[in-house]
Amino acid sequence: MLTILGFAMIATFLVLIMMKKMSPIAALVLIPALFCVFVGKGAHLGDYVIEGVGNLAPTAAMLMFAIVYFGLMIDVGLFDPIVRGILKFCKADPLRIVVGTALLAAIVSLDGDGSTTFMITVSAMYPLYKRLKMSLVVMTGVAATANGVMNTLPWGGPTARAATALKLDAADIFVPMIPALLVGLLFVFVLAYVLGLRERKRLGVLSLDEVLEQEKIVKDEEESESEETVLVGAGAASSAAGSGDDKGRTTKTTGGAGSGTDSEDDDEDDARLQGLDPNRPTLRPKLYWFNALLTVTLLTAMIMELLPIPVLFILGAALALTVNFPHIPDQKARLAAHADNVLNVSGMVFAAAVFTGVLQGTGMVDSMAKWIVDGIPAGMGPHMALVTGFLSLPLTYFMSNDGFYFGVLPVLAEAGAAHGVSPLEIARASLVGQPLHMSSPLVPAVYVLVGMAKVEFGDHTKFVVKWAAATSLIVLGAGVLFGII
Repeated sequence: MLTILGFAMIATFLVLIMMKKMSPIAALVLIPALFCVFVGKGAHLGDYVIEGVGNLAPTAAMLMFAIVYFGLMIDVGLFDPIVRGILKFCKADPLRIVVGTALLAAIVSLDGDGSTTFMITVSAMYPLYKRLKMSLVVMTGVAATANGVMNTLPWGGPTARAATALKLDAADIFVPMIPALLVGLLFVFVLAYVLGLRERKRLGVLSLDEVLEQEKIVKDEEESESEETVLVGAGAASSAAGSGDDKGRTTKTTGGAGSGTDSEDDDEDDARLQGLDPNRPTLRPKLYWFNALLTVTLLTAMIMELLPIPVLFILGAALALTVNFPHIPDQKARLAAHADNVLNVSGMVFAAAVFTGVLQGTGMVDSMAKWIVDGIPAGMGPHMALVTGFLSLPLTYFMSNDGFYFGVLPVLAEAGAAHGVSPLEIARASLVGQPLHMSSPLVPAVYVLVGMAKVEFGDHTKFVVKWAAATSLIVLGAGVLFGII
């Protein structure tokens, strides 16, 4: 019964958000609460939620201060050289822009943190996608899939978890997997090429100057129309006043430039596009090398685990804010500028804590995993590595990495050992689901990605799942072909 309810809860969540019947935050909270009652443990809902929030609180703190930190680094111009290099390569060709997205996401993923990767990638590429009216789900899909392949780095998390769970050396797991992972990364670039080609056919190719010139023409036309509307409104008011109609004196003209929801959206987008502005007031060119050294130090300390990651980002954000913006009003302005992203992401993480808390607390996740493992035919014992690879796709999507690697993987390894399958092969196979895992609703970093890109989570899910699953299967096939798995 728990197994059925567990799968039903996950399916209900995915269907509702993809059909846009509920927002992700509402669905992450209300659906597990409802199913907790169905399980008959509604009285324990508070305990499950508090436990889930407690488990994810460090992640939420890390994301909050990471967004502030990297937001400040973007404000002060630390990543401008990277952006300029990518823009120089991409020009205004949709094909190059999508390939550049994959390349940038893969490079930045070397730090092992998905949230960092998505913040830098979206900040660099969003202006081009927005200017050229390209599909933003292409950007989020390519970035998430590229990061998923790179998430298998020993300091990224899954490899370390697999090594810990099976008492193996992380290098013994990862190094032999490199050829298969390179094939998976190559597939991501091929996918980016194909998607970019599709965008190029849809939009054509323009130079960035031509795009900006078109925007200027459209803006001039809109301003001209607004002026005409004002003149017509003024003329009508004058005529009414001349005829003695007192109502004409209080008539308001609503057609002016900058009015209406569309103009508000345009203003918000213009603010997001300041990344192309080399004269924005937040730039701190004299502090460039300080900020670069601070960022390198922060990432090095993170990789070396000198302090917990949330603590590092809290210290880094406080130091960056104080040095770059010593005046308190400026500090408040910078915090306010990034408050929207902070609130969206932290809210989503705490909502996800309800979902994971109920899954774990009610025992649904354990029941689901046991049902899947017990369903493996006895004849598949000698092929447990391959079975593990296939199972890693759905299980790492519907479960947290901790639940899969510490709860399910040891059981799969024991089943494989009974048929002479090496734990190393099982561990390597368990990594192939990471490209799909990175778009799971249980991964906090994906909410940074869709939030900063202004993409609905349901739209991202519908687009990315098939491509991410294909990437995982490519990695698995390459691993089998090379004799790694």
